[in-house]
Amino acid sequence: MKTTGEIEAAISQAMCTFAQEYMGHGPNEVRTHLLGDLLVVRLHGVLTAAEQHLIKKLQPEKGRDLLKQVRIQLLESARPVMEAMVLEIAGVSVISLHHDISTATGEEVVLFTLAEPPLTRETRKRA
Repeated sequence: MKTTGEIEAAISQAMCTFAQEYMGHGPNEVRTHLLGDLLVVRLHGVLTAAEQHLIKKLQPEKGRDLLKQVRIQLLESARPVMEAMVLEIAGVSVISLHHDISTATGEEVVLFTLAEPPLTRETRKRA
């Protein structure tokens, strides 16, 4: 059985690897928070150079909407991979996945709703 911190660290690493392999560009930073049956992953610096260029060259709303549509399609097509990753690491299945990305800050948030809170062990306190 893993601690909450071990699950969060493993999910962060797996999401970083996923972004690198599926998007071709890994994030600058990943933070994962396990809150009961919610798994929140914040990825910073996820926009590729091409995406940043697209956002700057098109009208702001058009570039933003186009980028969000593409990211949604990419994540939906890779959803089984992410769900399997969470199941393997946390030991519980994913019920739903929610996603959004900010074209202004380059931050992406992925929220997994889990079937139940993962079983975790207490962190040992150091003397």
